[in-house]
Amino acid sequence: MFHVSCKTAIFGLIAAPVLAGDLPRYEPAFPTHDPALIELGQLLFYDPILSGSKTVSCATCHHPNHATGDGVSLGLGDGGTGLGPDRATDTENIPEQRIPRNAPPLFNLGAREFTVFFHDGRLEEDANRPSGIRTPLGSEMETGFASALSAQSMFPVLSPDEMAGHYAENDVAQAVRQGLLTGQGGAWSILSERVAAIPEYRQRFDAVIGQTEIGFTDISDALAAFLDFEWRGVASPFDLYLRNGTEMEPAAMRGMELFYGKADCVACHSGRFQTDHDFHAIAMPQIGPGKAARFESHARDTGRMRVTGDPNDAYAFRTPPLRNVVQTAPYGHSGAYATLEGVIRHHLDPVASLRSYDPSQAVMPGFDADDLRVMSDPAEIDAIAAANGLSPQALSDEEVAELIAFMGALTDPQSVRGALGIPASVPSGLLIDR
Repeated sequence: MFHVSCKTAIFGLIAAPVLAGDLPRYEPAFPTHDPALIELGQLLFYDPILSGSKTVSCATCHHPNHATGDGVSLGLGDGGTGLGPDRATDTENIPEQRIPRNAPPLFNLGAREFTVFFHDGRLEEDANRPSGIRTPLGSEMETGFASALSAQSMFPVLSPDEMAGHYAENDVAQAVRQGLLTGQGGAWSILSERVAAIPEYRQRFDAVIGQTEIGFTDISDALAAFLDFEWRGVASPFDLYLRNGTEMEPAAMRGMELFYGKADCVACHSGRFQTDHDFHAIAMPQIGPGKAARFESHARDTGRMRVTGDPNDAYAFRTPPLRNVVQTAPYGHSGAYATLEGVIRHHLDPVASLRSYDPSQAVMPGFDADDLRVMSDPAEIDAIAAANGLSPQALSDEEVAELIAFMGALTDPQSVRGALGIPASVPSGLLIDR
């Protein structure tokens, strides 16, 4: 939330009239969607039919009860039961590991400025690719996605820890295990055939694509339309201030001046949604299994470097947007901080905060010593610290409280609730997470 490497700075604490030129007064652009496609996406989002074992839906880790997250640092996908902090290991289908990164919130992801997705940016728009999108699948990536948001929604279904399941416990997991992801007989094809076999889904798709074969891009496009429509947050007190000058609460106004002034949060948290869509290393603590291939034994997560291979990108993660941020704890790529104050104070002196990290700040049922493998290794901590690009700064307790007040003014209550809500049932007849 503070300056990392931006070469320009806003000097001092300045008054609102002078500050006005630095505020993001532009109106964000969103696409338009067929209402029938949005409603179809709503059903698919909550339907476990898209998971290998038919037990996990998109909503399991991105639920409106938890502000489009799951309320924990690192969640349990396939092999878990329950929702949010109450989710626990299914004794009959034990998960191989936790999901290695915190479930990011879904607010405003349909805005056209969002072209890069995931904590490490491994999926992003790229006009030089045949599909228009660069992804971990490379040349195997199918074309036909309406947007990068559509494409990103389809990767959790390929993840054994998230939705696919492990080894040969179901047909999707078996396909993933064999490397059959796209194309005939691949995991996406299996799921498309599942959906097409359900009469209500077939009828609903007929209404939006005609009586043609349902491809996985059709499913993902419906999900993207729903995500865009359901969780647009553009009516917060901050938005109203930008549009018509309606002042926020005094503490929030002072926090805004800090954010765009002395604290220089805007160096990275810029734009209407408070993100520069870039990547920065700020010495975030690493808890949980880390991001490693199955043949690797480490628990580190080097972030953007896993995508680019550039050592300069080590431990850099995407700047998170801050809309509805007071609702979306825990914070950080591994959810290391349970409170907004905790993660703000980390920004004030990242390396010192890393070295003194208290694991009790995490929200992780079943937390054990194995989840602290990196934080228990001095060499791993030194590597994270060495990559830090954020200089220490001093803010008083009052100033921290004012920043929190401003971030509270980024809340749009309607977007937190969602536009359509949770459906009463889904066409598959499977149970919905509530």
